[in-house]
Amino acid sequence: MTALTEYQRLECSGLWRETPESQRRDVIVTFGDATLVIKELPSERAVSHWSLPAVRRLNPSRMPALFSPGHDSGEELEIDDETMIAAIGKVHAIIAARQPHPGRLRGFLLLGVAAALAAGVLVWLPGALIAHTAKVLPSSTRQEIGQAILVDLERLTGRPCAEPDGQAALQQLTDRVIGTNDGKLVVLPEGLSTALHLPGNLVAIGGALIEQNDTPEVAAGFVLAERLRAEANDPVPDALRYAGFRAAFQLLTTGKVPQDAFRGYGERLLKAKPQPIEDSVLLKRFENAGVGSSAYAYALDKTGEKTLGLIEADPFAAEPPPLPLLNDTDWVALQGICTG
Repeated sequence: MTALTEYQRLECSGLWRETPESQRRDVIVTFGDATLVIKELPSERAVSHWSLPAVRRLNPSRMPALFSPGHDSGEELEIDDETMIAAIGKVHAIIAARQPHPGRLRGFLLLGVAAALAAGVLVWLPGALIAHTAKVLPSSTRQEIGQAILVDLERLTGRPCAEPDGQAALQQLTDRVIGTNDGKLVVLPEGLSTALHLPGNLVAIGGALIEQNDTPEVAAGFVLAERLRAEANDPVPDALRYAGFRAAFQLLTTGKVPQDAFRGYGERLLKAKPQPIEDSVLLKRFENAGVGSSAYAYALDKTGEKTLGLIEADPFAAEPPPLPLLNDTDWVALQGICTG
C-alpha cells in the first residue's frame, strides 16, 4: 500500500483512548505509508499502530471525526483536523476500491501465487509479508492473537485461575510490575513452571511460582524478565511464521485471526528455552519496579552460583523497597487463586 504523495509526513493532534473504560489522552497522529501511528504526549512514544485498510469512521459526516482500528476494537481516536480526516477518507476509499470482488478472491490468490512462482519471489515473499503484517497490526489484533495462543496453551495447562480474591490481588501485582492498562497477567494451574510472554502484552505465569514460594518477588521477577524479552524480540512475527503465509495473508487483508492458526503453538512455547538477559539490564528493571532481585535469582538457581550477579547487585539488598509488592492479606489471597 502506498499513501498519497500530498499527505506524506502529515501530522495532527487528537484524543485517543485504548479501551472504552480508559480516559482519553492527548496524542499526536502521524499519517504513514500504510498505518496511522499514534504517539503519546509529551514523550512521543508510539502507543498504537492502526492499519489503514482496517480503519473505519464511527460518525460519518459529524465533527470531530471519531475513528477506530476495526470492528470489535475498544480503541477510539478523535480528530478535528480536516486535512487528516480527508487523507484518511481518500486513502481508505482507494483501498476499498482495490479490494477484489468476493467471487474472484480465490482466482486472485491462485494468480498471485502463480505469478510469484514465475517471478521467483516465493523465496522472499512469505517473510516479507509476515514482517509487514506484524508491523502494521493494531494493538487490538495483537491482543486477539495473544488470546488465541492462550486458548491453545490451555489444552496443556488448564484454564487460567480465577478465584475472585486471588484475581483482585493478581491485578494489584499487574499494576505494580507491568503498569495500569499496559498489559495483563494470567496464572495457569499446571504445565508451566516459569513464565511466558504472548502477543498483546500478555504474560502467563505458572501457578507454582505463587504456590511454592514465600514471597511475590519470585513471580514478579519472572514477569519482569518476560517483559524485557518481549521488548527485545516482538513475539508476533514468530507466531505468524508458525501460523504460515496463508494465515498471515488472511490476517492482513481481513483483520481477522484465522481459526486454529496457532493450534500446537502453545506446546512449542512451553518447550522453548528462554533467551538470556544481561544482568545489568535486568537489575535496572528490578530497581525501577521496586522489586528485589535475590528471590528471583535463587528461584533460577537454588545455590546462587549461576545467578551471583543478581544476588550481589540486588538493588534492595540493604533495605526493602519503599512499597511492598503485596501486603500479607493480598499475598495469601493470590496464593489461593487456583483453589476456586
